[in-house]
Amino acid sequence: MNATRRQSWALAQIAELSEVNPRLDKSEIDDDLEVSFVPMPAVGAENGEIDVTAKRLFSEVKKGYTEFKEGDVLFAKITPCMENGKMAVVPKVHGGLGFGSTEFHVLRPAIGIIAEYLYFYVSSKRFRADAEHNMTGAVGQRRVSTGYLSQAELPVPPTAEQRRIVEKIEELFSELDKGIENLKQARTKLVVYRQALLKHAFEGKLTSDWRAAHSGLLESSDQLLACIRAEREARNQKQLADWEKAVKKWVAATKKGPKPRKPREPKQMRPLANSVIEQLPSLPTSWAWDALGWMTGGVEYGSASKSSKTGTHVVLRMGNLQNGSLDWSALAFSSDADEVEQYILHPGDVLFNRTNSPEWVGKTAIYRGEYPALFAGYLIRINHSSKVVRSEYLNWFLNSPIAKQHGNTVKTDGVNQSNINGDKLVNYPFPYCSLIEQDEIVRILEETMSLIDRSAEEIEINLQRSEALRQSILKKAFAGELVPQDPANETATALLTRIRAERAAQTTAPKRKILRLKKV
Repeated sequence: MNATRRQSWALAQIAELSEVNPRLDKSEIDDDLEVSFVPMPAVGAENGEIDVTAKRLFSEVKKGYTEFKEGDVLFAKITPCMENGKMAVVPKVHGGLGFGSTEFHVLRPAIGIIAEYLYFYVSSKRFRADAEHNMTGAVGQRRVSTGYLSQAELPVPPTAEQRRIVEKIEELFSELDKGIENLKQARTKLVVYRQALLKHAFEGKLTSDWRAAHSGLLESSDQLLACIRAEREARNQKQLADWEKAVKKWVAATKKGPKPRKPREPKQMRPLANSVIEQLPSLPTSWAWDALGWMTGGVEYGSASKSSKTGTHVVLRMGNLQNGSLDWSALAFSSDADEVEQYILHPGDVLFNRTNSPEWVGKTAIYRGEYPALFAGYLIRINHSSKVVRSEYLNWFLNSPIAKQHGNTVKTDGVNQSNINGDKLVNYPFPYCSLIEQDEIVRILEETMSLIDRSAEEIEINLQRSEALRQSILKKAFAGELVPQDPANETATALLTRIRAERAAQTTAPKRKILRLKKV
């Protein structure tokens, strides 16, 4: 703040500039008076919005609620509402009165203090960060005390300059909000485009030109399905042969160690139900809808054993599956040899989250051999054949709108959680096509999704910059750098002197009878 501004501005405590939590004489108010009611959710976070349309009778709210009136500043005092910026200037209220949550502090600006100026200061992130540091109380119930809020200081310009600052802030914020709205619309469009791209990928639309150029390499759908069934049987026979060899070695070694586990017989696959087929899009002639289970000899549930904080192998859990990829933070571990033998993951394994909240059940990821790892019980390993389906193609499909829509029809909902078990998973409808076309689809998806992700990242960066700019505007406003000063304005020192004199006069003046507020 430059020297001229220092002469016209002053520092003052909030309690000097406003009444903090003023009391209301309720004895003269009619019980049948309709007043505004403002619970905590009615005050917006970060935007100063407040909904005062809800009404209650005065008799219903005169006890156990915080009272306020038009022009007051509401300040959420409890965590996390305070940190989230739930503050607002009260607009016109029903019956001239408002009542709301006891978790609001009320600031009633003195004459000469613009309510919006006070609001912008106490709602700024800088002020909230300091208030958070000075909260009192137990974890989860921490609050900004009346004492802290009353004694907090803020820079005070002349009243006319306060008004100019508020007008400039609102002007700049309005322009900023338009830009933010455009960014959010662009973000929404990217989400829609992403889903449309995935849908088109598994309807064969992304590779229509590619198929036209490679038609001589593609089999019919009947030939494709016959090969898939033959591969499933061949895979099963190989697993049995490998097991028999392992048993012979075990016997030859005088049965030392655990006996090799006999592979399970693949489940008989049911044809897709007509009710399912009716909901599916049509496919190219070289594609076919059939049950997902044809690509696997059987899905496998993960380990139910308790993991540890340290160990030789990572144990991947449902929280490690994020946005179709693995997140290698918040890890658990195991060193159990039997667990490692049974649940060790191999590069290319696709994991499916069978139990989670309704919006997250069914998420997937590919294990690529990043670290030695097992998988936990809420996950399913699909054990797909690499001769039938690429891991990436399978993973993209299970994250597509087609798969998500089917998952929503078969999931079992419980309290806060949903489940899709292995039997339902193997009966998912799956769009089978040739491996070479799968490779082309994956290539297109990865290239396009990379561009989408970069655009989404740019949008998030610009949104963060917008928020930083908002705070920069507030910082300049309260440093006296946002609007020019008018030397003709009353100084802040004179304003504070006048406020103190008016308060002193009110203290010594005889109390006047309050006009009784009645229902109109």
